[in-house]
Amino acid sequence: MTTNRTPYDQDPARQEAFAEFGAAVFGHLPRQDQRRWARTYLTGLLGTPGKKSLRRMAAAVSDVPTASQSLHQFISMSPWPWEPSRTALARWTEQRAEVRAWSLLPVVTPKRGQYSVGVQQAFDAEAGRVVNCQVGVSLLLSTCCDDLPVDWRLQLPEAWCEDPGLRRRARLPDTAAPRPLWSLGLELVDAQTLRAEGPPLPVVADAREFTDVRALVNGLGGRGTRFVVAVADNLTMRVGPHLGTQRRAGTPLPAGRLCVDDRLLHRSAPTRAHTSQGRHGQAAVVWTLSGPVHLPRTDQTLRLLAAWCPKNSRPTGIWLTNLPCADIDEMIALAGTQPGTAGVTQPLREHFGLSDFEGRSFPGWHHHKTLVSAAYTWHRLSTATTCTHTSGSQAAA
Repeated sequence: MTTNRTPYDQDPARQEAFAEFGAAVFGHLPRQDQRRWARTYLTGLLGTPGKKSLRRMAAAVSDVPTASQSLHQFISMSPWPWEPSRTALARWTEQRAEVRAWSLLPVVTPKRGQYSVGVQQAFDAEAGRVVNCQVGVSLLLSTCCDDLPVDWRLQLPEAWCEDPGLRRRARLPDTAAPRPLWSLGLELVDAQTLRAEGPPLPVVADAREFTDVRALVNGLGGRGTRFVVAVADNLTMRVGPHLGTQRRAGTPLPAGRLCVDDRLLHRSAPTRAHTSQGRHGQAAVVWTLSGPVHLPRTDQTLRLLAAWCPKNSRPTGIWLTNLPCADIDEMIALAGTQPGTAGVTQPLREHFGLSDFEGRSFPGWHHHKTLVSAAYTWHRLSTATTCTHTSGSQAAA
């Protein structure tokens, strides 16, 4: 097998570093051929232009006629565990970049047909409509340089879990069951807490499409996890009696209405405001941090963080946080990672084959996501020069 068709083999030092990376992340695989095909798959994801199908990657990185069949066997059929690779990838990342937060991101992958594992009809916010798709959640390590995916969960609809034939063909484990996105997100946080070498970091989550934000907030708070969670403007909550008028104290209202009608984020103490500057000194975004708010059926004291464009009458983003005493610059820095995290899915799809897995098995989906994450993380960190800290106002701008 030859792998001399990719730019990663042109520089001997880079080739050696790439080999060391592959050994660090996939060295746990028990067989030499598995470790070799892991590196081949990584090389294909990094060096194959266009769609990253098994056939195209095999042709790009190998002269072996049966390379595509071997890649298929490795990714879809071989029973290697993906958790050790994800742990190794997370630790490799932590050793090379300062991680500021753990970010949760729902990912919708449109699919044709009905045979891709976990395929369902779901709303795709990017497309603005219901599509045939796979729905997953990714955990990313948000550094001052980039947001790097290290772990994944696939949402399985009831139809897949209740049909013995579908379970068998997709090789679903006995523990696989229908679960909401918030539950999968909490599982990702628990897994990262166990593998992290330092104390747990704040969690930044995009929960605008979650069916039960309260369950996510309660779950994170119950774990003692600090969080900043992006929510939809129609999420209902109530304010403390000392912040609104007595007439509206405790009355549940949508977050967007609280921001506009009650002027909670503008006038009610102890609100704090911060204006981030654009590149030419003009006001880019006004950030405001409110006093206490509560979600229905929860006793947690939370705060609203909102971002405003100066010419808009409604907030461009709303977040809930359980950091009542945190500085507003810290809140902005954390909330600012969420749009950047969402932007990672486009390069993952266009350049690293995120949506190109053609297999139908549950292990194959996880294997592919693990290798895509490794390829993207290697590319971003191996080509980065220095990872400098960014202030909250710079991140917002």
